[in-house]
Amino acid sequence: MATVQGKEMPKRSASLLFAAAVCLFLGACATSGPKFSEARPFPATPAAGDGRIYVYRTAVLGMAVQPEVRINGEVVGTATPNGYFFVDRKPGNYEITTTTEVERKLSLTLDKDQTRYVRLGISMGFFVGHVYPELVDTDVGAKELQDLRYTGK
Repeated sequence: MATVQGKEMPKRSASLLFAAAVCLFLGACATSGPKFSEARPFPATPAAGDGRIYVYRTAVLGMAVQPEVRINGEVVGTATPNGYFFVDRKPGNYEITTTTEVERKLSLTLDKDQTRYVRLGISMGFFVGHVYPELVDTDVGAKELQDLRYTGK
């Protein structure tokens, strides 16, 4: 049996205490910014002719794994659980990468005035999880963003 301040605690109580601590910890993820659904009119629209790429992560699985996200080699954010950020870019071809044990890549084309949504998924790796970028449909991405918190600069 576990003990708390010299008193024995049943295993069930210890499990509940542990579960509550984990929930509290998980709830603290990506709390730095406003929820997307509450942040209107932020983010403002991109400059005329530019496109926007939203990058987000819904999965809390592997929450300690938060690699940098790069677009064409430039660090633009971090793969934060329950968080999102965005970048505005000129129309063109872009490569989005994340690196843990291995580098994962996604290539996409951004058109004039287009919005693209990139979900960061996670899969098991040998030592650590692998975070991988995945292009999702506009309606799916727009819906999944609603409860995520802004983690950009």
